[in-house]
Amino acid sequence: MSKYLPLHTNDVIRGIPASKILELEKRFGNGDLSRAIEYARLAGPFKVTSPWELEDPDGLSRINASGYAAIPFGERYPPLLDFIRQYLDQSPVMGLPQQSLGEWRAVLEHNLVKLLTSVAPSHADSQVFFSNSGAEAVESAIKFAKAWRPDGKYFVNFQRAYHGKTLGAMSLTPNEEIQGLFHPLALDTLTLPFGDLAAFEETIYHKGSDNITAVILEPIQGEAGVIIPPQDFLSGLDRITKRLGIPVIVDEIQAGLGRSGYWFPSIEWGGMDPDIITLAKPLGGGMVPVGATIARKEIYKNMLGGLACKRHSNTFGGNSLTMAIAVKSLEILDEENLVERSRTLGEKGLIRLEEIAQKYPGLISEVRGFGLWYAIEFQPVIPSRVSFGHEDLVGEFTSMLGLMTLHAAGVHANLSMNCHRTIRLTPALNIPDKLFDEMFDRVEAAAKRLHKASVMLIKTPPKSLLDLTRLAFDL
Repeated sequence: MSKYLPLHTNDVIRGIPASKILELEKRFGNGDLSRAIEYARLAGPFKVTSPWELEDPDGLSRINASGYAAIPFGERYPPLLDFIRQYLDQSPVMGLPQQSLGEWRAVLEHNLVKLLTSVAPSHADSQVFFSNSGAEAVESAIKFAKAWRPDGKYFVNFQRAYHGKTLGAMSLTPNEEIQGLFHPLALDTLTLPFGDLAAFEETIYHKGSDNITAVILEPIQGEAGVIIPPQDFLSGLDRITKRLGIPVIVDEIQAGLGRSGYWFPSIEWGGMDPDIITLAKPLGGGMVPVGATIARKEIYKNMLGGLACKRHSNTFGGNSLTMAIAVKSLEILDEENLVERSRTLGEKGLIRLEEIAQKYPGLISEVRGFGLWYAIEFQPVIPSRVSFGHEDLVGEFTSMLGLMTLHAAGVHANLSMNCHRTIRLTPALNIPDKLFDEMFDRVEAAAKRLHKASVMLIKTPPKSLLDLTRLAFDL
């Protein structure tokens, strides 16, 4: 055993006890996050038993509807694993071809632009910049926009948007819990109601179009709980910005590449022709982190033209392994027709969710869906009239208890960062039909047992409630 490295890779392969993993995470990592999932009985660690199913340390099975839209094929999808093995065995390329040509990077650049051009021909000569995450893709988009409009004063964003937590992206994510400690923010923003075209047009008129650096938006808001704008909002915004020469950044990080049932929903569903597009989550196939920023040629060259091509760079962006997996991920999405499947299967699932909500209005206040992307908004576990000014905290508790309820019923789901009382289901786009139906059967079984949101509170073990309360008040 090493003096400096007390745990070895072989220890992990053989298996470390769950209690030891929890101890290490709490002590050396984000301890309070580890405590939160421990108190909520969500900690795992989980073993992958199929691409779509997980098993906890007690041997109980869960359908995996988590992953925040970043797991398009489930965990360890065999065709993707087979390709990775083939790449490692047969592709003798540089891992980090920063100052040389990169085969896999070139192919991914080509394929992404051709894919975009198939629905937006004006992007035929657009160019791509690679990074390691969605937030980094947004940071790149911010720099492209600021270089293109150096005299602009404001970015326009929208209420309950989510674009990441790095300094620039965080400035565009209007959530005081995220932004609070970091004022003044890196960017000046005009935050408008999402879906309100009149408010947008009025604001641009009063502030002056020359003072707007760019507009950034999600075509469907993810962390807000799958919020869908009126369809004419996107096309109307596109029409106004084009007339005034204001660039538009569309954040397709969650919605794009199939989750919504479209490759690029802002274009195919919303009727937009954006200037800059950010992609990430599903591009990595659930195996590697990757971000991509696609910009029109004139915008791209303005920042990275000539010897200024070094003005923005990323050490690991464009690394060969990640690029190869992203190329294969796009192939799987295409060859298995998963984008179309997401749209058709998604409609079926939304009907089922709406039926469940209608049966149990005391538990569920609203459901929403777009493709294989669902939100379940619960009734508050404590009525607002007796929450004594702590509605936000009640909302947080409701979300956590909703997550715990579905987890106990055998469905591993997601919280929503910008929407209290809401959990989301983001199953793999290739989830088998039988498991897809079973997922909703489990949701309905949980709803049938509870009937009312307050019962979630009553049925939660007192120790879990006490521990979560202490954590909430940092006691």
